[in-house]
Amino acid sequence: MTTRSDQMRGQIAFQAGHAAEDCVARDYENRGYAMTRRRWRGSTGEIDLVARDGDGFVFVEVKKSRSFARAADRLMPRQMRRIMAAAEEFLMREGFSMMTPMRFDLALVNAMGETRIVENAFGEF
Repeated sequence: MTTRSDQMRGQIAFQAGHAAEDCVARDYENRGYAMTRRRWRGSTGEIDLVARDGDGFVFVEVKKSRSFARAADRLMPRQMRRIMAAAEEFLMREGFSMMTPMRFDLALVNAMGETRIVENAFGEF
């Protein structure tokens, strides 16, 4: 049974996640990336942020926790596979080929709202 307290915690976590995504999106935009999608959802999964990098795309997974290390520990191999499948679906839906340059970044956000970007965190796809 879900209590009101559980619902409040869930809502706070949801809002904190959105705030972390907004913070990371601003970071990418400040570095010259064009943010093309936020919270893109396909049948295979969800991608937190999609940014343009010249002719290619950067698919960004945002993880928030008390520390950068704890945030990084929250990304599991199964989730990486789901994100990669969603990226394939995104490219197909948008009319791009699988030869389109892309990378997968992990954006970490700590309790202080600081960000750390791990570029190409999933390795080359």
